[in-house]
Amino acid sequence: MKKVNRLGLKKSIRSTLVTFAIVIAAYLIVQILSAGGLLSNSMQGLLIPICTYIILAVSLNLVVGILGELSLGHAGFMSIGAFSSTIFSVCTQDSIQSAWVRFPLALLIGAVMAGIFGFLIGIPVLRLRGDYLAIVTLAFGEIIKNVFNVLFVGYDETGFHVSLKDTADLGLSESGTVVIKGAQGITGIPQDSTFTLGFVLILLTLLIVINLIHSRSGRAIMSIRDNRIAAESVGINVTKYKLMAFVISAAIAGVAGVLYAHNFSTLVAKKFDYNTSILILVFVVLGGLGNIRGSVIAAVILTLLPELLRGMEDYRMLIYAILLIALMIFNQSPQMIALREKLLPHGIAGLFRRKPAPQPAIAEGPEPIPAEDPQEEVAEPIISTDMTPDGDDTEERG
Repeated sequence: MKKVNRLGLKKSIRSTLVTFAIVIAAYLIVQILSAGGLLSNSMQGLLIPICTYIILAVSLNLVVGILGELSLGHAGFMSIGAFSSTIFSVCTQDSIQSAWVRFPLALLIGAVMAGIFGFLIGIPVLRLRGDYLAIVTLAFGEIIKNVFNVLFVGYDETGFHVSLKDTADLGLSESGTVVIKGAQGITGIPQDSTFTLGFVLILLTLLIVINLIHSRSGRAIMSIRDNRIAAESVGINVTKYKLMAFVISAAIAGVAGVLYAHNFSTLVAKKFDYNTSILILVFVVLGGLGNIRGSVIAAVILTLLPELLRGMEDYRMLIYAILLIALMIFNQSPQMIALREKLLPHGIAGLFRRKPAPQPAIAEGPEPIPAEDPQEEVAEPIISTDMTPDGDDTEERG
């Protein structure tokens, strides 16, 4: 039976509302601090990257935590969304001058392109399991990064021109424009991303992922994670649901790439390397596999930590690494889990719960009068309290 609280809300609905409330409260607090001039320039510069990493962590948790497959190429899908959308924005910033029109179209292009690549990669990759899947997704991310490193794209009145050699090989006319310049990336990107847009995209990501988890498809995906053979035996199309989760995760990663790319005027491929994929995976693992709210909190804390430790310039990354190891042990060690359950049986939220009121003392009645003759036979009550089913009595009644 599903747990219901005092307000009549299911536990899953209550947890979802708490997650949204935390995100909204954090947004309002940041806006108040920013309006009061209490946020430094460096902290304000981290707001959009934090939004980006939250979206990436939630989307990767859909594959790693909910589907139960290890993917190490999430930065590759992010780069596809980033580059495809910035090509569109750079080419149309003169014809579509309104950012409120151009940016949603860029989001759509980035999500669709990343989703298409997720579909094409997912068809062969999702037939693999365990380490093989991780190796293939890792290779995909590195291949995409290296392709963008040597990719040259330009356009003129005849259309787009692509080369893997240099700009001279594009064959552009005098009026042509080079968009992607190999390792130099893309320049002149309109900076359309804002913290409010990032906040809205976080809410949309949470809405999509949480609704998927609690839907019939989400239950099918989790059943595949728990027992693939049992899921197949009851008629669940394993390939279909695994591909669904993988494509949705890739498309959301593409959206994160669009948000990230439009925060800077220049975009280079080296940002989307293996280290970025591992960083996103760290957010998911420390936040808890399958724990969406944990992914959000971990992404915020681990993105802010290097900035908060900036005063310790010589030891900043050492302290950051030690904290990561400590958090990993605290989160995953069986001994620490047992200690947490002993000290906080209801979690941190249990500290803020209202304790039940003490029960009033029950007044004791007069002591029963003992029977004069214990051996005296007592008459059977008219209504018996014996709960033994009929036919199971050990003695026959006279």
